[in-house]
Amino acid sequence: MAMASVRSAFLRTARRGGSCPSVPPKRGFASSSHHDDASESAKWEKITYLGIATCSVLAIYILSKGHAHHEEPPPYPYIHIRNKEFPWGPDGLFEVKHH
Repeated sequence: MAMASVRSAFLRTARRGGSCPSVPPKRGFASSSHHDDASESAKWEKITYLGIATCSVLAIYILSKGHAHHEEPPPYPYIHIRNKEFPWGPDGLFEVKHH
């Protein structure tokens, strides 16, 4: 096993062309190759503020318009039939108390 690892290390060194370590190529990132970081962050800050202003104006416009109010449904006698009391009291948990 040790002989195999020595042999593979020797073959790798021979393929590289000697014992000098090869320098890995420098990575070039797409975002930092042509743009200045300060101008990019300033651009996105302006876009963010414009988006906030647009959403605020749109929300004010939509919420300022009224919405249609529906009439109360007729009080049908079969809607609130209670054959047995709830364990927490005579009314439901989320119903309006009538007493």
